[in-house]
Amino acid sequence: MTMIPSMMDADLKGKIVLVRMDHNVVKKAKIKDPMRIEATIPTLLHIFKKGGLPILMSHVGRPYDKQTGKITISDLEAVDPIVDYLDQKLALKGLIPALTAGDSYGITDLSPMAEAVAKLKKGDCDYIYLPNTRWFKGEEAKDDSADSFAGILAGYADIYINDAFGSWQPHASTYHITKCLPSYAGLLMLKELSSLNKVFEPKRPLLAVVAGSKFDTKIGPLSALIEIADHLVLGGVLYNAYLAAKYGFKISGLTEDDVAMAAKFIADSKDNINKIVELPYIVQCDSIEERKEDNWDIHKIEDMGDWATQSEIGYILDAAEESFRLQQVQDVFKQAGTIFVNAVMGYTALFPEGTMAMYRLIDENHSAVKLFGGGDTIQDYKTYLPGLFASAQNDPKYYFFTGGGAILDAIQSRSAYGMKPVQALIKE
Repeated sequence: MTMIPSMMDADLKGKIVLVRMDHNVVKKAKIKDPMRIEATIPTLLHIFKKGGLPILMSHVGRPYDKQTGKITISDLEAVDPIVDYLDQKLALKGLIPALTAGDSYGITDLSPMAEAVAKLKKGDCDYIYLPNTRWFKGEEAKDDSADSFAGILAGYADIYINDAFGSWQPHASTYHITKCLPSYAGLLMLKELSSLNKVFEPKRPLLAVVAGSKFDTKIGPLSALIEIADHLVLGGVLYNAYLAAKYGFKISGLTEDDVAMAAKFIADSKDNINKIVELPYIVQCDSIEERKEDNWDIHKIEDMGDWATQSEIGYILDAAEESFRLQQVQDVFKQAGTIFVNAVMGYTALFPEGTMAMYRLIDENHSAVKLFGGGDTIQDYKTYLPGLFASAQNDPKYYFFTGGGAILDAIQSRSAYGMKPVQALIKE
């Protein structure tokens, strides 16, 4: 059995506790949705309860340019709104150290941290919150500067806690730092891993619902899921590419690579391809810019025939809600023991009906474990079915993950503990 060191077992009293969180919720200097912040509050409160002195950190946005190596430092991607939120929510006083970059390649001088830590120890502040981790030169580095940054950062702390389930990439603040400090999983991390393990050790039948905007980013997780799931439902571009590869449909917006990837997936999964539950009714639209009364229609796949194979048919923007009224589709959803969802059915900005119908159908299965992951998945649930979402949050049969990419990375590795930052915590 895999054992993850828990922060519950760590002696935190009087210790400087460096905590990596996933508070990547700031858009243009405003918090878009505080869900990820709220999910980490139990970890922060436990540190306070046990007498620890926390230094928090998180990435925000994508300020690092992979082509040039330059880092854009902007107030629009600063952690200030996160600190303001925590201070108001918990009646705390946070301190952001005045760390600045000497050039366009990121922050390297951490010496002002000494003064900040002194204030933390004296009680002049309740916690420190580092600037955006992706502003530091070594954070996303592929060379020795990642270890160097981690080592310098570790010099200001006694213990490291990773509570950033959604930050699954092996960066300095999630991976390299574990080489420098006694390291533990935070309460959210432990909760997320326990829930994710239900995909690998499910109550059967396991139904997986997966969508995405590109096939190549999902083929790895899909190949793993079709092996372990009893049924697989596809949505979005994934379903479009599948239809194009299987039936020869000429669908607008698909790339040749998407179709080729789908064809490869079908061929490689020939022994399990019957697990795919096809949604017979689709929404075809002439435009991806607007929905008008006369520019879209609902079609049944088996009736599309020559029309769909001989000329481009426009965009397929949803799995029509009629699909979810069919008995054979309803049976799959209602008889599932575990339902894993990382999907919206289509382009919800124009056609949310299919996604809404699916979420309602999932909710009708009162006995299944329901696991939802992915930012778009959860955001659309909140947006289009706010009452149902609020109810689901208080239902022990539901679980909403804080990271979509993390889930898919773990699934592709075929283990809940397959992500490199998680592996770095595991003690042999």
